[in-house]
Amino acid sequence: MNWNFPYCPDAPNWTIDWQAIEGEFAWLRSLADCPQDPQYHAEGNVLIHTKLVCEALIELPQWRALNPTERSVLFAAALLHDVAKPATTQTDTDGAISSKGHVLQGAKMAQQILWDLQVPFREREAIVALVKYGSLPLWFWDKPNPEKSVIKTSQIIRCDMLSLLAEADVTGRHCSDQAQLYERIAFFREFCQENRCFDRPRAFPSDHSRFLYFQKENGNPDYLAYDDTRLEVVMMSGLPGAGKDTWVQANLPHWPVIALDELRKTMRIAPDEDQSAVVNTAKALAKEYMRTEKSFVWNATNISRQLRCSLIRQFANYQAKIRIVYLEAPWEELLTRNSKRIAKLPENVLYKMKGRLEVPNITEAQAVDWVVN
Repeated sequence: MNWNFPYCPDAPNWTIDWQAIEGEFAWLRSLADCPQDPQYHAEGNVLIHTKLVCEALIELPQWRALNPTERSVLFAAALLHDVAKPATTQTDTDGAISSKGHVLQGAKMAQQILWDLQVPFREREAIVALVKYGSLPLWFWDKPNPEKSVIKTSQIIRCDMLSLLAEADVTGRHCSDQAQLYERIAFFREFCQENRCFDRPRAFPSDHSRFLYFQKENGNPDYLAYDDTRLEVVMMSGLPGAGKDTWVQANLPHWPVIALDELRKTMRIAPDEDQSAVVNTAKALAKEYMRTEKSFVWNATNISRQLRCSLIRQFANYQAKIRIVYLEAPWEELLTRNSKRIAKLPENVLYKMKGRLEVPNITEAQAVDWVVN
């Protein structure tokens, strides 16, 4: 089903109803109270900048040529790209204004805002990715490995859409280095085209080749890696109540399951107590399965990318092929399911977990399934 942001401009008028948008979204109105350093944003506060960015975006012929859903995704990203600046902006003693960390925090805020708006999963995550990687076209060449940066990003969000957002962002600011910023975006477009990842994800010879490329520092994206995997680990991921246990029972009923919830019950350790003993027991079981080349399910919330990557490295050392299965249900459904559980979580704890959620992406494993209700 195609999704359209209700306030996204459309033909033939291509105009933005700012009164309606500001009237609905308090987070947008709050941008008016957030100043910016005039050296980089002489146009004024963050709301002024955001409006200029949106106006610049809808004037781009490349944006108007996109389908309605793609236009909506980019327009929503332009609205949200600086949403965290009020929470991160500081004024130094010398009068300089900065907002360090606003990009990553903005991506998290955008995910929560869009979840509450019930934006479909695929479009929500595309908007979040645009907010998170929106400045890449301006700074990709400063990365330790620019090639890997753009190839990795292309697996998550289209680089041509990133370049459109970046172009609108530069047009919507008054600064002395605007011409140089446009040059960087043009270079980004050329570089992505050279690496065959401008309007689509960079293709790899195999899923295993892709996995190894992102696990190593200086890999070759065209190298066909020999698949030496000996077993498979299915890693479940999702908030409590998302349906992980049900999915395992329906799809892998005969596989051994390492379930952290079950270990807690057996070991009589509450979720809010020290979990080191539970985790160590789970890892010991996993090692035993892997030594005997037996595939298994690792069933836990696994909502943190850092935690997933740590486990995946350990599994890969035993030549395991990793498949992540991420499950998601509507927030109200999660609350209902949680209330019926014997070991239910306090609602504020569940909400905090939702705020920490990092949805898995295809760069983390040989396969990722997104099962969204």
